[in-house]
Amino acid sequence: MKSVIERYNKLKEEHHHLMNPASEEKVRNEAFIPIARTRSECRQLMGEELTGLGIKELQNLENQLEMSLKGVRIKKDQILTSEIKELRQKGNLIHQENVELYQKMDQIQKENAELKKKVYGVRSTGEENVASSPYMVRNGYDLHAPISLQLSQPQTQYSEPSAKAMKLGLQLH
Repeated sequence: MKSVIERYNKLKEEHHHLMNPASEEKVRNEAFIPIARTRSECRQLMGEELTGLGIKELQNLENQLEMSLKGVRIKKDQILTSEIKELRQKGNLIHQENVELYQKMDQIQKENAELKKKVYGVRSTGEENVASSPYMVRNGYDLHAPISLQLSQPQTQYSEPSAKAMKLGLQLH
């Protein structure tokens, strides 16, 4: 019983000591010191508040900054390398799609030439194969040359039949 009463009194004193305003101030100060130290270190890393530092402290600060800079550069290089790799993969996919489209275009041109032969009875003059290079269009234009496209307003339709339609014997309504 005596030990229980002693423990109770001891805890009561500690509780009273903690509730003391001077004690609270001490706890706040103890908590503030590490925060102030951290803020000071951050300012020093930013090149501020260096006046009170000695040679050894400045050298340690310089080493920390060099290590940080090295880490930043390594991370930047990793990101740039991965972006370059990704862009190369995308470029390869686009190139492959481009090759496939040229093959389709060549196939369509061959089919059109065959249809012309059947419909118009045109003899093969080698004109169908003028675009022997997969990068040249039948009219001789280079497909790798820059292309500029513009939107234009639709042309108005005339109510009179066009001369071309009349020549073909078509009547437009």
